[in-house]
Amino acid sequence: MLLNRFEKLLMNNPVREAIQRHLEARWLLAMGGPVAGARALEIGCGRGVGTELVLDVFRAEHVDAFDLDPDMIARARERLAPRGDRVRLWVGDAEHIDAEAATYDAVFDFGIVHHVPRWRDVLAEVYRVLKPGGRFYAEEVLAKLILDPVWSRLTDHPSADRFDGEGFRAALVATGFEIVASKGLLDRFVWFVARKPTAS
Repeated sequence: MLLNRFEKLLMNNPVREAIQRHLEARWLLAMGGPVAGARALEIGCGRGVGTELVLDVFRAEHVDAFDLDPDMIARARERLAPRGDRVRLWVGDAEHIDAEAATYDAVFDFGIVHHVPRWRDVLAEVYRVLKPGGRFYAEEVLAKLILDPVWSRLTDHPSADRFDGEGFRAALVATGFEIVASKGLLDRFVWFVARKPTAS
């Protein structure tokens, strides 16, 4: 789903960027380690802040990134232009990732899966495009916040089949992932690092 006007404002401001840069990325790095020299993918890249973090904090060599919103891709192109051919951007859908199987060493999700009605399909796609041994770094918003009466009036999230932390963990495992680490906050946010096994 595309972000509404309030959500765009919430996601595209210096406070959100500072939280993402100085807290969330650092937590995920501590949980899953760097991906130095890797080819990585960011799903739902917005204006490109996460892509910068994957390059600068996680030390990926190359990042492919997409977003459902052409406006966000235009913003990301402008922001990431100095990165040259280390970044490739496109308008795309997380349920149908435009990449061959086993393409990426790492996939990053900075709060995108909860926007998708058929969110388990996104996990399956992430699993498909990861190389064996590849890691999935995910930061997600949980049902307790999404379904809050005040929050749900301000945002346009799917309301059916939303997950809590254990539900997200169970879906990762059912998809085939091994859980490396997880961290929750107030039953409203969760961070996971999961790994695609090297052999099935």
